[in-house]
Amino acid sequence: MQRLAPALRDDHVPLDLISLIKTILAATKEISFRVSQAQLGGLMGSTLDENIQGEIQKKLDVVANELFKDIVLESGFVKAISSEEEDTSVPGDPTGKYIVSFDPLDGSSNIDINSLIGTIFSIHLANPDLAADDPAQFKQAGNKQVCAGYVLYGPSTMLVMTTGKGTHFYVLDRTHGGYLLVERNVKVPVDTREFAINMSNQRFWEEPMQNYISDLVAGESGPRGEYFNMRWIAAMVGDIHRVLCRGGIFTYPADNKNPEKPYKLRLMYEANPMSYLIEQAGGLAMTSQGRIMDIEPTDIHQRVEVIMGSKNEVEKCLSYYK
Repeated sequence: MQRLAPALRDDHVPLDLISLIKTILAATKEISFRVSQAQLGGLMGSTLDENIQGEIQKKLDVVANELFKDIVLESGFVKAISSEEEDTSVPGDPTGKYIVSFDPLDGSSNIDINSLIGTIFSIHLANPDLAADDPAQFKQAGNKQVCAGYVLYGPSTMLVMTTGKGTHFYVLDRTHGGYLLVERNVKVPVDTREFAINMSNQRFWEEPMQNYISDLVAGESGPRGEYFNMRWIAAMVGDIHRVLCRGGIFTYPADNKNPEKPYKLRLMYEANPMSYLIEQAGGLAMTSQGRIMDIEPTDIHQRVEVIMGSKNEVEKCLSYYK
């Protein structure tokens, strides 16, 4: 097993980006510790505040966001950051080469039941012509990402990351405090019989998704002629990790439950980094209208439709929209 820095050098990652990645991972190691001690440290439950999304913040959401923000901004490598928990972008070093978008604690509804949660991050090159405090820094499509990944806080603390040279798995070795490469160039199987979707929203979906899921649920007696199994962790890091490990399709489609918010997942710090990881592993990451990473962002907290996972199954799902 290879340590992180040599593994990144093998992929010809620039030294300054390696340093930034190591800084980000220092924050995740601290978050991992805080998560493991949350019950003992009085960090379970919710605050009385809402974030910019209108969602009640968990105590660990706030702690993780502050840890990540402080450690990354102090590095000197970052011109600005954007976070699910921040109203707008936060300026860093005016000469910083990179910008970082992140979800400090994805799946925080799982905190109080000791289920899977994680940190998602995305790195772009900063625009040298824009000021550090200009949110327009983040109006860059996902296809311009130079690195994306997530850290899953499960039975082991696992890093899944790409710098454009494949998707790799790392595990935190607590004996020496570093991440070790355990699997290089992960591949998502092109076919699957597993799907992940929030079935409680079924009545609000558009007709193509209604029809697609109905055909999956019909199993061997339906038009697909096969039995499909549903899995749903309710944390994108957990559901995407399962897809990367053994295939599957993950979707959070458009719905009309709230016409003003037809989409659930955020483009910059959820859909884009996960799309980069999935595509680098041979999968597809789409909306019903096109490739997620080709979307030109209009807002830091922009939401999008998500259909990603095993290539053949994603294509089959999209065929229902034609």
